[in-house]
Formats: sequence, C-alpha cells, structure tokens
Amino acid sequence: MARELTEEERQFAADMLTRARAAMAEIEDWSQENLDRLAQAIGWYAGNEATFTRLAQMGVDESGIGDREGRPAKRFKIYGVLRDALRQKSTGIVEVNENKGIVKYAKPAGVIASLIPMTNPALTPPVTGIYAAKARDAVIFSPHPRSAATTFEMVEVMRAACRAVGAPEDLFQAVRKPSIPLTQHLMAICDLTLATGGKPMVKAAYSSGRPAYGVGAGNSSIVIDETADIEIAAANSRMSKTSDFGSGCSADGNIIIQKSVYDQMVAALQAEGGYLCSAEEKEMLKNAMWDEKGNRTFPTIACRPQQTAEVAGFSIPDDRKFLMVDNQGQIGPEHQFCKEKLTTLMALYHFETFDEALDTVRAIYSVGGKGHSCGIYSHNDDHIDALARVAPVSRMMVRQPQSKANAGSFTNGMPMTSSLGCGIWGGNITNENVNLKHFMNYTWVSRPIPEDRPSDEELFGEFFGREVA
Repeated sequence: MARELTEEERQFAADMLTRARAAMAEIEDWSQENLDRLAQAIGWYAGNEATFTRLAQMGVDESGIGDREGRPAKRFKIYGVLRDALRQKSTGIVEVNENKGIVKYAKPAGVIASLIPMTNPALTPPVTGIYAAKARDAVIFSPHPRSAATTFEMVEVMRAACRAVGAPEDLFQAVRKPSIPLTQHLMAICDLTLATGGKPMVKAAYSSGRPAYGVGAGNSSIVIDETADIEIAAANSRMSKTSDFGSGCSADGNIIIQKSVYDQMVAALQAEGGYLCSAEEKEMLKNAMWDEKGNRTFPTIACRPQQTAEVAGFSIPDDRKFLMVDNQGQIGPEHQFCKEKLTTLMALYHFETFDEALDTVRAIYSVGGKGHSCGIYSHNDDHIDALARVAPVSRMMVRQPQSKANAGSFTNGMPMTSSLGCGIWGGNITNENVNLKHFMNYTWVSRPIPEDRPSDEELFGEFFGREVA
C-alpha cells in the first residue's frame, strides 16, 4: 500500500509553489525581446555540446539504460525547440483574424508540474523550460527516481541561465528526492501538469484534478511497399531502432513489408546490422523480455542487442546493431512481439495486397500503441493516402526515420517537442506535438462584423421546406 504524503513533503511543495508564483510575477511584464533572450540563454546553457554531453551521459550512467555514446546527439532537439519558440509571439497580441473580428492575447498557463521520464532526464527539462519561459510560466520538475540526480543537475544549469539574463532562478525548480505521494501532490496544487512517461504516470496526471497534457504509449509500425527505396528504408529503420537503444516510444517496432520485396528488405536490414533470430531464439527472447504478467523486464530495456540476447540465453556477433523476429500471423494480446518493445528489436510481417497491409496495421494498433504514430516507405500516393485514412495514429511519417521525425526535425514541419500527444485514442487531450501554444492561455477579443448568416435554403439544402411527419 502506498504511503501517505509527509508533512515535510507538503511544506516543501508549498514553498516551491510560492517561490514559483513569485518568480512568475517578476517576469509578468517582460517584453517579447526579453523573453526571447531568456529562451536563448536556456537553450545555450543547457544545449551547448560540453554541458549536454556531460549530463546526457550522466543520465545513462545513473539510470542504467540508453546509449551513452549516442544520447548526446539529442541536444539538437533543444536547437529545434528554440527555433520554433523564437518564431512565435507569446505576449500581448499573438493572432489577428480581421474577417472574423478576432484578436487573441497570450497569457501564461501558470505553474507547471513537469514529470520527467527516466529516458530523457537531460533533454526534457530544457525543452519544457524553453517553451515555459517564453510563455512566462514557472516549472516544478518531478524526476523519475532512477534519474533524479541528472534532472536536478540540468535544472541547476537552467537556473544559471536565468541568472545570466536577470530572470528569477525560481522559474525552474526540481525535486531532489522524488516520491509518488509528493509527485501526486504537486500535480494537485500546480496549475497544469505535463506528464511525459509511462502509462501510470499519465493516468495519475489525469486523475490529479488539474488540467494535464499526457502522452500515450508508442508502438510505431512501418509499412514498406514495392515502390520503396529499400536501402533508404533499411538505413532509416536501423537509425530509428538503434537511437538511444530503442528507448523512445517512436522507435520502429513493427516492419510490415510487401511480399515481393520482403527478402530484399530483410537482406538490407541485415546489411545495416540486423540479426534475424531463429524460432528458438525468438521464444527465448519472449521469456526474457516479458515477465509472467506481460510486463517488460528492466535488464532488456534500451540496451545493446548483445545484452538482450545474453539475458535470453544465446549470443550474437559483436557487430550486430539490432534484433529481428519473424512475427507473421502473430498479432493479439497473447502475442508479445506485436507490442511496444522499448529496445533494439523489431518484428517483421509481410503482405501481398495493400489491403492486407492495412489489416495488419489495424490489428497491431488494436493491441497497443493506438494514437501514437506510424510510417510508410512508398512513392505511391494512393497507398500513402490509404494508410493515413485508416491508421489510428496522431502522426504518420512518410519516408522518414520515426524516432528522428515524429517529434519534429529540421527536414519536416512537425513542431519540435519531447512530448507527443496521442489524442483520444491514447487517452490524451491532444493529438499534437506539445509545443509553445500548449503553455499559454488565450483571451479572445471579439469585435462586431457584418452579419454572417446564410439563408435557410443554404443551411438545409434539399431538406428545406420538406414536410416532416
């Protein structure tokens, strides 16, 4: 049974909230220029190569998961978030629609409780912090216990950025010793919660009694038809699957390949470093990666494929970068490999007609990952359109590596973020990439316009005047 919130924790939270509100009051009247300068300071202090590399690697060392060498490259997400933030207004008039007589004024959302996942303790705080500072919000960060020290250290860096531009450092605060009762209490007393992490965390956020942006689980599934450039598809799938050892919810999990190019695609994946497991090895993996209740086991999460294989009881060559299993026809709640894997392993399927591919996509998302994302490698616009019409996802990447593209990249137009809304499908309030607009309130000012009232004939069409029994 979970313990109760201690009086010391209650007072600690109250003090943090008081300091956060006082900090917000100090920048309430800051100009757009000063807010932009603050955002730039946060971006540089947190995202410069030396600082971010140190803290990204600290996060891997502390949590025990992730790619120590590759994770520092995530700093470029901070650059993209800063780019997006600087191109938008966040104070005063931010939008004018003369035809409708509407003018929108931006206001802060308030004090945000930001729940930080174990997988991104160095990245998520500055991403949230740039948007929050631009919107004149304050943030109290509640880290995952396995990466609390890294989160706390990054927030200290962000506080230093505030001091550098004369902003109050209490715009950003972090819990040093997180607990479930303290996190739940923070969500209940702050104005808004941003929950980036697992399903229990998101559920708790939505149960807090306060507004919340939560993100759903992923299970990215990729369709590859016979018009695809196989080498590019294989390279991108490898890139997506191995990024931070598959820790991200956007990592390619299911590869659905047209039968006519199946062998070619598998060979290309092997050339990229894939290891195709035997039926016996697949069974060993299943027993190692999931416990008897179907929960993922920690020693096989976000690790090198050699470690996953070793835990399962077999070995693979040192040059292999990811595992593959043939999962044709094995989709359903009882089949684990069609679910989110959270490591360097992908499941392979094949199809004859594109309708069969669509059926496979529907079946996979009926098991898990609904609302998150999918992708396609195709130069057939009819196929791209068909998948977009039926896939129950919030974002679909065309000929792009999922884990590098879903949350925005410099080569697509998706808003840069580290939090991916999954819509009503995923139990979330938004389908969008959580970005600056989600950190603000808006006042709509409406002026009179010429009457915009259609005739009854226009409104009711063929039914106008029809006698109704």
